[in-house]
Amino acid sequence: MSRFTPFLLLVAAPALAVDPDAAKPPVAKKVPHTFELHGKTISDDYAWLKDKKSADTIAYLEAENAYAAAVMRPTEKLQAKLYDEYLSRIKQTDLSVPYREGNYWYYSKTFEGKQYPTYCRKKGSLDGAEEVILDVNELAKGEKFMSARVADVSDDGTKIAFLSDTTGFREYMLSVKDLTTGKVLEDKFVKAADVTWAADGKTLLYVTEDAAKRSNKLWRHTVGEPKDKDVLVYEEKDELFRLGVGRSKDKKYLFHSSGSSTSSEQRYLSADTPAGEWKTILPREDKHEYSADHRDGLLYIRTNRDGATNFKVVTCPVADAGDPKKWKDFLPHNPKALVQGVSLFKSYAVISEREAGIPQLRVHSFADGTSYRIEWPEPVFSSGAGANPEFDLEKVHVSYTSMVTPASVYEVDLKSKEKKLLKRQEIPAGYKPEEYVSEWVFATAKDGTKVPISLVYKKGLKKDGTAPVLLYGYGSYGASASVNFSPTRLSMLDRGVVFAQGHIRGGSDMGRQWYDDGKMLKKMNTFTDFIACADFLVEQKYGDRERLVIQGGSAGGLLVGATVNQRPDVCKAAVLQVPFVDVINTMLDESLPLTVQEFLEWGNPKKTEEYEYIRKYCPYTNLAKKAYPAMLIETSLNDSQVLYHEPAKYTAKIRSLKTDSNPVVFKCRMVGGHGGSSGRYDGLKEVAYTTAFILDQMGIKE
Repeated sequence: MSRFTPFLLLVAAPALAVDPDAAKPPVAKKVPHTFELHGKTISDDYAWLKDKKSADTIAYLEAENAYAAAVMRPTEKLQAKLYDEYLSRIKQTDLSVPYREGNYWYYSKTFEGKQYPTYCRKKGSLDGAEEVILDVNELAKGEKFMSARVADVSDDGTKIAFLSDTTGFREYMLSVKDLTTGKVLEDKFVKAADVTWAADGKTLLYVTEDAAKRSNKLWRHTVGEPKDKDVLVYEEKDELFRLGVGRSKDKKYLFHSSGSSTSSEQRYLSADTPAGEWKTILPREDKHEYSADHRDGLLYIRTNRDGATNFKVVTCPVADAGDPKKWKDFLPHNPKALVQGVSLFKSYAVISEREAGIPQLRVHSFADGTSYRIEWPEPVFSSGAGANPEFDLEKVHVSYTSMVTPASVYEVDLKSKEKKLLKRQEIPAGYKPEEYVSEWVFATAKDGTKVPISLVYKKGLKKDGTAPVLLYGYGSYGASASVNFSPTRLSMLDRGVVFAQGHIRGGSDMGRQWYDDGKMLKKMNTFTDFIACADFLVEQKYGDRERLVIQGGSAGGLLVGATVNQRPDVCKAAVLQVPFVDVINTMLDESLPLTVQEFLEWGNPKKTEEYEYIRKYCPYTNLAKKAYPAMLIETSLNDSQVLYHEPAKYTAKIRSLKTDSNPVVFKCRMVGGHGGSSGRYDGLKEVAYTTAFILDQMGIKE
C-alpha cells in the first residue's frame, strides 16, 4: 500500500474550505482608456495596470496577494500535507543517467535541501574522479531567482559556455568557464539566447535579442578578446522570424536557422572555419519549413515541400542543397505519421514520429536500409530520444513514460533491438502501477471530429458520475500534449480524482493538420474541442459536473478563459496559470515579446477579418455580466512570455462583472518567471497551493 492513505471527507460545494468572505476582494480603479480600431471604439479601463513601475500597479498586485492569502488560509494545512507527500515521492538526493561526450561522462546531481542541480563529469569512465563543472546552487547564492544551464562544451572538453538568468524575464547572460582551472574566464559578458562552440574551442557563436525579445542577431566571439571586438555574422531583419544557432551531430558543420511559424531558412559553414562565408541551403519560401543535419557528405533535410503536410526526410550532397530537384527521399511522406525530428548517428538514424496521437521512435540502418519501430508493452505512452551527443553510437539512450509508468531511461541496442533499463524515477514512499488505470478515449467535437482524451485514475473507480475530475488542456503552437507520469499527480489520484488531458486541435497530437485546424481562423476548434472533452467525461459518467475543474497555462490559460466565457456552466472551477487572456490588446502592441512573430499563430488584429475572428474568443474582451465558476488565476511579475498585466487586468475586469459569489483568487508571484519560482522546493510549494485549491473546489478536504 501507499505510505499515504488519507482519510477523505467529501462535502457539498457550499461547505468548501476556501473562504471568499475572509476579506473583501480588491477593487481596481477604472481609468477610462479608449482607442479606435476598424471604425469601432474599444475601451480598456484597466490599461493602467501595464505600468510595471507604477506604485498603484504594485499596490494592486499586493492587495490581490493579501486577499488570496486570506481566502486560501483554510487550505494551509492541506497545502502543507500535499507538500510533505510530494517530498516523500521524490528522491531528493539523486543522479541523472550519465551520457558520454568525447572523453567524458556527463551527468547532474541533486542533493536533499538544495534547490538546484549540480552538473558533473568523469573522465574516461564512470569509475573516474568526479569533477564539478557547474554548481547552480553556488550561482544562486544571494539571488531571489536563478535559472542556469550548461549550454555547450568545447570539443576538447576544456571549457563550457553556460547561461544564467537572475530575473525570471529570460535575461540569460553568457559566461565561459575554464574547466582545467575551475575559473570563470568571462563572466556574464553578454545577454544571449543561443550559443554553440566552433571546432577550435576558442570561437563562440551566440545569438542576441532585440527589444521585443526576438532572437535576431548572430555574433562571433573569440574567448579572451573584448566583447567590442565581436563580429556581427548575420542579422535577421524580418520580424516574423527568429534566429537560432547550432552544430551538426557529426560536429562538422555549424548551422544558423531563421524560422517563422510557417517557413524557415538555414545556412551552414564548416565548423573548422568559423570566420568563413556561410552558405544558404535553400532560400526561404512561403509555407516551406525545413531543417537539416549532416552525415557522410549528405544533408538530411526534414521538409514539408511537395505537399508533405506531415513532413518527410530527403537527402542531397551538401553542394546540391539549393536545388530541390536533386533531393532524394530518405523517409517518404506518410499522411498518417508526423515526422518530428531525426537524430543521425554513424550507422543509424533514429526518427521521432507521432502516429494516432502516440510518439514513436523509428530506427533506420544505413548498412542495409531496413527500419523498425522500437516496441513498448503499453498501448498509450510517450517515447523519445534521450541525451546522445556522440555521433558514433550503436547503443543510445531512449526516454519512456506513460500515465502509470514513471519516467524511464533505457539503453537500446540499435542492432539487436535489446532494451536495458538504466533508470526509472524512484518513488521513495512506494508506488504500485497496477493500482492505477490509464485509458485513451475519444470525445466527439462539434463538427464530428474525434478528439482523444488520455485518462488516469485509481483502480476501483465507479463510473457512476460522482467522481471529481481535473481536465487539463493546451492546444496551441503545434505542441502535443504529453502522456506522462507525475509523482505529484498521485496526491490527487489517491484522493479519488480522475485526471484527464484533452489532445485538442491546435496541438500536433494527431498530425500537422491537427495543428493547422486549431490556429488562425480555425482557432475556435481548440475551445469547442475542449468543451466536448468536458461534456464527454460527464456524459460517460467519469465524473460529476459539479466536481469538474479545468486547468491550463499560458496559451492553455487562453483556452480556459475562452471556455468559461462560452460555457460558464462547463465546470465547477477553473485554474488559469500565466494565462494569455488579453489577445487583442497584446497583439496590437508590437513592442511586446512574441507579438509580431505570433501574427501567424493568432492573426493580426490590425487586419479586419483577423480582428473580427479574434474578437469572438478573446477572454478579456468577452467577459460579461454573468455567473462564472470559481477561479484561481496565477502569474509572475517578471514573466516575459505572458506579461503579468494580462491576468491582472482580467482579474480586475471579471471582479467588476461577475454576478455569482464564487471566489476569484489571483496570485502574483513578485519574484518568478513564466514557470513560476526557480527552485525545485519552491516549485513544489506552488504545486501544493494550486492543488489545494483544486481539491477544495472538488469538495475534498482532509
